[in-house]
Amino acid sequence: MIVITESNFEQEVLKSKIPVLVDFWATWCAPCLKIAPIVEELSTQFAGKIKFGKVNVEEQPSISPKFGIRSIPTLLLFKNGNVFSQITGFQPKRSLESKLMEIL
Repeated sequence: MIVITESNFEQEVLKSKIPVLVDFWATWCAPCLKIAPIVEELSTQFAGKIKFGKVNVEEQPSISPKFGIRSIPTLLLFKNGNVFSQITGFQPKRSLESKLMEIL
């Protein structure tokens, strides 16, 4: 799981050769903490096929507004530098797996 910052966002996400899931979260967000282990599992399951990264919205305040993120957790799926799909709020693993399969 890559920590996404303002300085590496373009390289790690927008210029990635493979799809990227970016988890927008904060330490005080209970649903964010609940979904984190699921995202970790998926990062292992889809290793080499999809890149996984996390953006702490408090530490990186300029990234979220660029994508209209108003609530967390929000997961953005990027493909070829563009947003392919958005998932807002807690979702079960099966639902997230289904979304990830769509991007492959």
